[in-house]
Amino acid sequence: MIDTINGAKTSAIIYSIVETAKANHLKPFAYVQYLLEEIPKHMEDKDRSFLEDLLPWSEKLPAEIRKG
Repeated sequence: MIDTINGAKTSAIIYSIVETAKANHLKPFAYVQYLLEEIPKHMEDKDRSFLEDLLPWSEKLPAEIRKG
């Protein structure tokens, strides 16, 4: 919930992710959806290097996330 400190922090993080995606010429909805699909696949990973491939400026992002 947004009416709590944790909710406010979460809202700020999501806002930041979306704005960064827009600044990097991504489709924000497609990017967030991609993150929500990909991150759970790595929940058991000890190595977090996969996160680099998910950054908004990564050239490894699927083409359909990029604005045409």
